[in-house]
Amino acid sequence: MAITKLSDAPSILPLHKIRRPRSATGIRQFPYPLFLRAAEGGMVEGENAKRPAITGLLDASLAARFLSRQTGLDFHLYPTDCSGYENMEKCAFQFPDERSAYKLSNEVENEQIGERMCRIKEDHNLSENFHIPLKVYFLKMETSTLSVKLWPPSQGTRLKLIERMTKNLTTPSIWSRKYGLLSPKEAEEDAKQIESSAFAEANQHFTKEPEGDGSSAVQLYAKESSWLMIEVIKRGPTSKANEELDSISAKIKEYGGTTFDISRDPRKVIDAADAEKLLRHLKEPGNKYKRICFSNTSFGKEAALVAGPILSIIKDQLTEVDLSDFVAGRNEEEALEVMGIFSLALEGSNLRYLDLSNNALGEKGVRAFGALLKSQYNLEELYLINDGISEEAAAALYDLIPSTDKLRVLHFHNNMTGDEGAIAISKIVNNSPLLEDFRCSSTRVESEGGVALAKALEKCKHLKKLDLRDNLFGVDAGMALSEALSAFSDLSEIYLSYLNLEDEGSIALADALKKSAPSLEVLDMAGNEITAKAAPALASCIASKQFLAKLNLSENELKDEGAILIAKALEEGHGQLCEVDMNTNLMRRAGARRLAQAVVGKPGFTLLNIDGNYISDEGIDEVRDLFKNCPNVLGPLDDNDPEGEDYDEEEEEGNSDVGHELESKLKGLDIKQEE
Repeated sequence: MAITKLSDAPSILPLHKIRRPRSATGIRQFPYPLFLRAAEGGMVEGENAKRPAITGLLDASLAARFLSRQTGLDFHLYPTDCSGYENMEKCAFQFPDERSAYKLSNEVENEQIGERMCRIKEDHNLSENFHIPLKVYFLKMETSTLSVKLWPPSQGTRLKLIERMTKNLTTPSIWSRKYGLLSPKEAEEDAKQIESSAFAEANQHFTKEPEGDGSSAVQLYAKESSWLMIEVIKRGPTSKANEELDSISAKIKEYGGTTFDISRDPRKVIDAADAEKLLRHLKEPGNKYKRICFSNTSFGKEAALVAGPILSIIKDQLTEVDLSDFVAGRNEEEALEVMGIFSLALEGSNLRYLDLSNNALGEKGVRAFGALLKSQYNLEELYLINDGISEEAAAALYDLIPSTDKLRVLHFHNNMTGDEGAIAISKIVNNSPLLEDFRCSSTRVESEGGVALAKALEKCKHLKKLDLRDNLFGVDAGMALSEALSAFSDLSEIYLSYLNLEDEGSIALADALKKSAPSLEVLDMAGNEITAKAAPALASCIASKQFLAKLNLSENELKDEGAILIAKALEEGHGQLCEVDMNTNLMRRAGARRLAQAVVGKPGFTLLNIDGNYISDEGIDEVRDLFKNCPNVLGPLDDNDPEGEDYDEEEEEGNSDVGHELESKLKGLDIKQEE
């Protein structure tokens, strides 16, 4: 009789899908015992001969032990009367009837068991040609049907789950970047607690259905473990949480118990439990908090419902509230609900300072804060930066805020206000006579809106800082603004870059500034298409500003002629000058050298930026030589183009002479300083 190797075994099929062909004797038999081809010969005869059987070439005791271990069922071996077959190497495995086999395939993952049985040779380190002369046995089940219990899991299974959860909790992921990564020790402790809680929950469930197979308990065990692990991940390391609380306590102590600050970097999304923990200091009786800062902490609805009642209790003592970037990552509906909760909680407070920046408010958001805004009569500082303030939102602000006659600071940077919105904002400015710091940069305001703002600013006699950068004002708005500037005697900083002012608008503004703002420290007029034509007016203005610390005329077209005039204006005095930015001005060797000579001796000077120009290699060497004792003061020159646009080779050859000639012509130019 030929012996079939284990490696010749066919693929495994579920028991109920195996057709049982009849043998010559009429008894149904398996063509192979799951993993072995049938040996030659008939079925076992005797008292059990009529029951379905499988013949094969494997030690029956080994198979019985394997099946018992894998399924948890009791398989027993019984000797059988094998008269007439004493000399045959056979083994008969008796399996359940057709009904039992079908039940097996439904209650047990039979394919998986079969696949494991196929690997029995590897599991027991059997050689390829391994076989045993088999005695005649058959395998008989204790009962006629299979009943598989999936619960409780073995201790090994439970330990394996703990091991896997520990690994997941200590593996860097997108979640760990957001909530923090647990240490191996903390992760193992958490994993043990998670498994224990999940097992207890599932075991309690199993006791309520003792007749079941335990599959629902297994599902609950897995579900509960997953849910608890997510909670631990979102909680983050306890050490980090303690550090956060310590940081809050330190800030409270630093500000003498008057400031409560939970702002953080990076931003954190918090839920109700986090809010309870973070805001616990606010509930302390007799606290003296006047300022709260929730910036960069994203509140969901549940967290807001925790914060709302707490804020309602302390609102009467608050004077400063910072709610910037406090709904990040929330959908619009939830964000508006959160805003409404905070607005109602703080309604009636007497605030001096309110920051609602970085919340993508739009008109809906502004109106969500309606209850709070309507109750504010003494605001001194209002920040609405990067809030999606459209023309409708700007109009809503004007309608909602009852009074701005005490307003000193108003910031609208990076919004989509446009001309119509600027007109609404100009009404707020018009009613703010004490305004000292006005920022309306990057708000898409064009000429009409610029003119409206300029006229409104005429009433702001106390203005110290004006930032209108990155709008589309044009010449007309520049001219209108020049009329307002004459009233700003206290102005210290003015930012007018990228306003399309051109020469006409720039000259008007320079002339107006020359007559006002004697203490000007910052002048920024970059990116306005200013040419050498406007240079005399600019130079005269700059010469009069002896407190000037920063000058930015970059990205214009001043060329050498304008650069030399600016340099001459900076030569005398200007002891507080720190930075001069003249990059990208079509400047060549003469202008660069003259600027370097004008600033290199200033005691507190820190940066000269002349990059992006057309300075020759010789000119670069000259400038670097001037700064050889303070090389860090000279900015990078990576974008300088020695060839230059439309560069004239003859000019290159006589560049030095031309530079000296130009300086000679300008030598007699009178740049008078204001007394």
